[in-house]
Amino acid sequence: MPHSILSLSRAPQRPVARLWAALAAASITPAAALAAALPAPPQTFDSSYVAPVAPTGKRLNVAAGGNLQAALNNAKPGDTIVLQAGATFTGPFTLPNNAAGSGWIYVVSSHLANLPPPGTRVSPANAAYMPKILASHGLPALKTVAGSNHFRFAGIEFAPAPGTAIVYQVVRIGNSDTSPATLAHHIVFDRCYVHGLPNTNVQHGIEMDGAYVAVVDSYISGIQYLLTDTQGLFAYNTTGPLQIRNNYIEAATENVLFGGADSRAATLVPTSIEIRNNHFYKTLSLIPTRYPMKNLLELKAARRVLVTGNTFENNPAKSQNGFALLITPSNQNGTAPWTVTSDIAIVGNRFINVGSGVEMMGHDYLHTSQLTERLLVRDNVLGVSGLNGANGWAFLFIQGGSDYTITHNTIIDTAVAPASSDVAMTDSAQKINNFVFTNNLSTHTAYGFLGSGVGEGTRALNTYFTNWTFSRNALVGRPAGSYPAGNFFPANVAAVSFVNYPGGNYALAAASPYNNAGTDGMDIGATDLP
Repeated sequence: MPHSILSLSRAPQRPVARLWAALAAASITPAAALAAALPAPPQTFDSSYVAPVAPTGKRLNVAAGGNLQAALNNAKPGDTIVLQAGATFTGPFTLPNNAAGSGWIYVVSSHLANLPPPGTRVSPANAAYMPKILASHGLPALKTVAGSNHFRFAGIEFAPAPGTAIVYQVVRIGNSDTSPATLAHHIVFDRCYVHGLPNTNVQHGIEMDGAYVAVVDSYISGIQYLLTDTQGLFAYNTTGPLQIRNNYIEAATENVLFGGADSRAATLVPTSIEIRNNHFYKTLSLIPTRYPMKNLLELKAARRVLVTGNTFENNPAKSQNGFALLITPSNQNGTAPWTVTSDIAIVGNRFINVGSGVEMMGHDYLHTSQLTERLLVRDNVLGVSGLNGANGWAFLFIQGGSDYTITHNTIIDTAVAPASSDVAMTDSAQKINNFVFTNNLSTHTAYGFLGSGVGEGTRALNTYFTNWTFSRNALVGRPAGSYPAGNFFPANVAAVSFVNYPGGNYALAAASPYNNAGTDGMDIGATDLP
């Protein structure tokens, strides 16, 4: 499995509510607090696996050749469906709406005890202990009806059947619902292996268009389709909440996407999304192929999102310009003017070998959308490399927006020609209102904090932003006279004094002049990775 090459001290994982309280207290100084409102937190839920306790329910054993659909139809809350490890069941199978009462219907491997314990990610090496539920041509392995609910899958492999040409969704949760009342809900995939096959076009791994849907400790890979966009996990039409926790996620186009198709009602914009401790990865051998490659995570329609503790690795310029993470509201076909990206926190993540970092767009430039508001980007390490000819921009701000806080990020920019290499690039017909850019640290870039057509620093800020705060940033090699007072301009990386720059440890050494130099009394750059 690919491995991380960046190092920075990591704090213990904190619950969402406590993390949000800490961010609200530490993100900006009192003087700047009026400049940008912080995001509202997502609603969260506990998706942890708790083994069913006998004798509250029945044990329904399904051996190879057995009738899985009958077991699903007959199961009640508290029952456990045990599938024989190594057995193959070819779908589509339908999750019925028969879970009246309390509790869950469990669908587990007969060798669940041989898999890693809850909280530990599985890998393809564990597949021998899993039963297989397979998708057939054009049809998913698993699908739902209106109101399907309270199913927990643990230790199951989902994949196309051998020889299948096309699979649109390996697993499909949702039915293009027009009301929250009919959504499937409370469906969890725990320690599952979801993947494509080398000679099969697979468009989506799991569609998560339900409420209280979670994918945890799982492995999603090989999701690719010639000349067509693909996603490992996606949702476009749901109230949420949704959770994506501690997974390996690999897909050719977007590893994870929210939006990309128009939600059927204003009440079905994906909301309350937690994306925590995952490894997003692009396979670079796909660069010369006909598989589209765009980004690792894109939010085209999403509200109240927490993205924390993730590793984002490898994102080349190819079908797009190489940004690893995009916040770009898109009323895709002009039928959803309520589309919005708002209240989003990107906190404590590592970006490794990405062409460019994070793109933030204020509104859809083709169709009517709502304004992007209340974004927080804090405590991230952005390893920007200009991969495959990308521009090497850490941040891009376009099409307006409101209440952006970019603070305590460390930018390690190794992009070389022909990449232009910027701390940030702004280019927008509309100004961004309420903008805070503080306590960030960047290695040398070609153009610094650049505004299209006006140059860098104060001129860019006055041209493209209103009510802005730009303070206590350390920008290696940039001209101090072009920037507002109160920032730092070390001559080179050595002057920053990292703990171990060649070894990838980007915490500040004890002797660094930028210790405790932030607006909040903390170190410049990323300080706390939850």
